[in-house]
Amino acid sequence: MRTEEPVYPASAKPLIGERTLTALLTISMAVSMLQLFLVGTLSPRLMADAGISPTVLGLTATFGFGAASLFSLGAGTWVDRFGARRCLIALFVLTAVALALIGSSAGAVTLLIAVTLGGLPQSLANPATNKIILAQVEPARRGAVTGWKQSGVQVGTIAAGLPLAALAAWTGWRGAVWTAAGISLLIAVWAWRALPYAPRVDPAAPSQAQGAKTPGVAVLAAFSLMLGAGISSVNTYLTLFGTQRLGLGPVVAAWLVAVLGTAGFAGRIGWSSAAGRRERAESLLIPLGIAACTAGLLLASSAWFTPLAWVGAAGIGAFGVAANAVTMVAVVRHAHPSRAGRDSGRISSGFFAGFAVGPPLFGLLVESVGYEWGWVLVAAEFAAAAAVAAFGLSRLTRPKPA
Repeated sequence: MRTEEPVYPASAKPLIGERTLTALLTISMAVSMLQLFLVGTLSPRLMADAGISPTVLGLTATFGFGAASLFSLGAGTWVDRFGARRCLIALFVLTAVALALIGSSAGAVTLLIAVTLGGLPQSLANPATNKIILAQVEPARRGAVTGWKQSGVQVGTIAAGLPLAALAAWTGWRGAVWTAAGISLLIAVWAWRALPYAPRVDPAAPSQAQGAKTPGVAVLAAFSLMLGAGISSVNTYLTLFGTQRLGLGPVVAAWLVAVLGTAGFAGRIGWSSAAGRRERAESLLIPLGIAACTAGLLLASSAWFTPLAWVGAAGIGAFGVAANAVTMVAVVRHAHPSRAGRDSGRISSGFFAGFAVGPPLFGLLVESVGYEWGWVLVAAEFAAAAAVAAFGLSRLTRPKPA
């Protein structure tokens, strides 16, 4: 397929069509974060069987996403240097190892080691998939393909909330996690056979260092920090909120995560397609942040009127989760191919840092003053993201003095 500046050599023809490539990239995003989605969805069983406390549950996100944030600072350079194909295969193998450790864990220490290791595939996901899109998808289709592959994160939440949660009810939570590990290894084989080979590239070489610095990356990283803090709290505690505060059974409470994932899936595709048709995709971040804030307040209100929990979960998926996809559309739209990995890594680092700090703060509020104030905190984080976008974008679009 035509690109302005291919990352792969011209002789490296795609071995699969665009639809199959999009499916593989979507699955890559789903698998990269599956370990933490499973920990959140299976949290009632983990707490009962492995003695995991609410605070430790919050620390799983801190360790996992904290590691992902730190690894993301270098992951873009790794992808630029070693190639997206190699890094994508490594993503699946590392995820399988992390899932196997989770399934074998007998307490908090092993669980925290496993989710820390899981930070590596998370850090590789966006740089590798964005690099492949720039190499293999023609410009007019990049926004739509980016939206589909970003929706893969929601495929992961759906998989954790529906089939794997149901499997856990039949085989136990360990059987569900081990099954997910085996599937990840099978997908690694598929990626190894399907993706074209690309030679190593030295990102310091002159031919690779001529791209101008991408404007707005720092703003997008700061926006992603606040956005990630809110989303991670919802992912981690929504099922537990359903069982402990709303009185739902474990399976029904897991459906809240499935609603979040389904709405996020549709929202990422829809909003990314809309962003791809705009000259400035990032202009959508302000209204999306405000809408996500409103959805967080609905979750707070659901403590008194349960049906609002379903509306709030859907709203956070459709607007808050979708906003992350729009940031990646902006990167794919504006980044020079030689900087795509590094720019994606910087934004992902901010997003994962938010994922690391959000759940512990939420957990402290829950233990001290209850879930209602935890959801108010989530709403405030989304509002702060919208404010960062509004301030940062106004500076970017302000005319420079003569």
